[in-house]
Amino acid sequence: MKKFFLFFCLIALPAFGSEYGVYTPDNYSYKGGSSEMTLFILDFSNSMTEYLEGESKVDLMLNTMRKILPTISRDSLIGLRVYGHRMGFTPFEACKASTLLVPVAQNNALKIEDSLLKTHPRGMTPITYSLKQAIKNDFIGFPGKKHIILLTDGGENCDESPCKFAMELIKVRKDVVIDVIAFNIDNEDDLAQLECTSLVTSGKFYTANTAAELANSLNSSLNARKEVDARIVPNY
Repeated sequence: MKKFFLFFCLIALPAFGSEYGVYTPDNYSYKGGSSEMTLFILDFSNSMTEYLEGESKVDLMLNTMRKILPTISRDSLIGLRVYGHRMGFTPFEACKASTLLVPVAQNNALKIEDSLLKTHPRGMTPITYSLKQAIKNDFIGFPGKKHIILLTDGGENCDESPCKFAMELIKVRKDVVIDVIAFNIDNEDDLAQLECTSLVTSGKFYTANTAAELANSLNSSLNARKEVDARIVPNY
C-alpha cells in the first residue's frame, strides 16, 4: 500500500490543481547562492504525551533538541514553529493551532530552547496548515534556500494532505526542501503521506523509534547539504 501510494504521487504530480492552497509571497524571487535557513516545525499534539522508553515523547524531543541546538553555528539562520499546542473550542480552531514562536535569525539557539520549554502538547496535528503558514509568512525576506525540518509523531488529522500540498508547492517554488522525521509512527498510510511530502521536495525522510534514532535523524537533517531540484514532467 505504501509503495503504491508513493508511486501514484510521482506519476500524478501534474494532475493536482490549485485547490490545495499553495501560498507564495507577492514579492517572492529566487536568488541562488544565499545562506540556507532552517525552520524547525515541531509536533506538540496531544499524542506527544504518550510514553516511549520510559519518558514522554515530548520530553525525548525536548532533551534531544537541548543537545543539538548548542552544536548549531551562531551564524546559522534558524527558527521555530510549533503546532498542536492549543486545543481550541472546535476542531476548526484546533486545526489552526500553529505558531511561529521564534522567527528565523542568527544566534537563535537559546531562544528556541526557551520557547520549547514553555510549550506543552495539547491538541491536534495540523501539519499541512503549518507548512502553508511557513511558506506564506515565515520565509519572507530570505532569498536563499529554505530548509524545513518537520518532526511529527502522527499523520495529518485535520482533513488535509501534506503530500498533495507539497506536490502543488514544487510547481511554483524551487527553493524549499522539506525533511520529515516520523517519530514512533507505525501507520502505513501516515508514513506514506509523510514520505511523499519529503520526497517530492527533494528532502530526506527519516523514521525514529528511539531517542537515539531521533537524535541521529535530527543531526543528519541538519548536516546534510541538499539541492532543491524537484521537477515536474509535462503531461504530453
